[in-house]
Amino acid sequence: MQKTKLGKGVIIGENVQFGEDVIVWNYVVIGDNTKIGDGTRIGSFCDIGKDVIIGKNCTIQAHVTISNECKLGNNIFIGPNSSLLNDKFPHSKCLTPSMIKDNVVIGGCVTILPNVTVGENSVIAAGSVVTKDIPPETVVKGIPAKSMMTRQEYETKRKAFITARKI
Repeated sequence: MQKTKLGKGVIIGENVQFGEDVIVWNYVVIGDNTKIGDGTRIGSFCDIGKDVIIGKNCTIQAHVTISNECKLGNNIFIGPNSSLLNDKFPHSKCLTPSMIKDNVVIGGCVTILPNVTVGENSVIAAGSVVTKDIPPETVVKGIPAKSMMTRQEYETKRKAFITARKI
């Protein structure tokens, strides 16, 4: 069993639970009662709220905000400077957190508004603002985010891109 590795200046609330082999980089704040699954990596300068659930094998890059009560499945990638929000009318104290299902890719600088569910195997392009639920296997982009292709089409393009770059 591998112990959790914590960087410099990490602040951990009460009753936080870490799975095995979790790495939390520098200057991260993790709120009370949060659960982080096995093999998850959290980049520097992240703010993770109270009562958040993060699944196994997730990668959360630097400067990400995950608001109170948001729930993330397994194998999720979140690019830098992204935010998952939970209050449609800030300071209302009527939280409606976001939910991210398994195997989702979220690009950098994405904002996911409150009460949004992102379906399994979806991709959200960098810079998008997600205002409504995203169906499974869907790739979205824009402000507001709109469907642009299926996950299968995305994977075909991604593989072609990678193959073209190999020398």
